[in-house]
Amino acid sequence: MTAFVLMGVSGAGKTTVGKRAAGEMAMPFLEGDDFHPPRNVAKMSAGIPLDDADRAPWIDALATAVNAHEQDVIVACSALSQAVRDRLRRGVQAPVHFLFLTAQASVMEHRLRQRPLHYMQPGMLPSQLAALEPPSDAIRIDADQPIEAVTEEVLRRIRELRGHATPR
Repeated sequence: MTAFVLMGVSGAGKTTVGKRAAGEMAMPFLEGDDFHPPRNVAKMSAGIPLDDADRAPWIDALATAVNAHEQDVIVACSALSQAVRDRLRRGVQAPVHFLFLTAQASVMEHRLRQRPLHYMQPGMLPSQLAALEPPSDAIRIDADQPIEAVTEEVLRRIRELRGHATPR
């Protein structure tokens, strides 16, 4: 089993791309937001950024969920800091590959405005960008492109990582 983690700030397209890629590859998809304890959701809903202490129980719960799978899994998780990525790697009992979806702030803000009922509102984007510690060991994917193109790139990269690269 391998975990392919789509990471990046809110609005980068992690969930949309992750669901599409998981469907295409017949792999389970885990939405990292589903593993936040109610306290974290309340903080974010109030516009209060999380710190790494807030994130610890969330990442531990997510790692437990990943470990429950026997097959490869695609995970959407912001994983903004190195500490969070390290904790996730330590918690998951299989290889973890990070695919870092990057986009211009204006693109992400536009996407966030398209989902008004989500607790992560556009006003939180600056705090996410401030907390982001860009990884040096992740595969970078340009998420400024249309979602279809981002999904195709993610699929290509996952296939390469799985050793099943398709010729282009």
